[in-house]
Amino acid sequence: YSGHKHQKGEKELTIVDNHGFVIGPISVQPVNQQDTVILPDTLTALVDFATQIGLDLTGSALTLDAGFDSQTNEDIITAHHMRPVIAPNRRNTQTPIAIARLFRWFDRRLYRLRYAVERTFAWQDTFRKLVISYDRLPEIRKGSRLLADAMINFRTTFNTS
Repeated sequence: YSGHKHQKGEKELTIVDNHGFVIGPISVQPVNQQDTVILPDTLTALVDFATQIGLDLTGSALTLDAGFDSQTNEDIITAHHMRPVIAPNRRNTQTPIAIARLFRWFDRRLYRLRYAVERTFAWQDTFRKLVISYDRLPEIRKGSRLLADAMINFRTTFNTS
């Protein structure tokens, strides 16, 4: 239960590649957790998973939205030898010079590939079992998420070819 927004449920952080395939381990936290708090555990799990299957993530870009914009997250991503591509959060800046300073190091070309990620998130929202959680056991909810992600990966196979 989130005391600020009065929401019940869970927040999911899913790692998706540029084609829309769900590739990373799922991190599920309570709704009241901020995105910047969830990222370090998920990124560590992704790097561990990648090394187990023999995948090298060195030099790859991790594209995130403005909710993850913090110096700590950029440092964590850089420590894992990856390149952060995070949309800058404007933080109530009004002057054009301050806005230009925020977007100075931002790579728009890589961030445009994020539409596939957002498409995958929209497909996740089509599964009623995930949107409204009827199950009390967390194992059943996680199993439902994994089944939905497998179906999304199957759907993505036909949309990218």
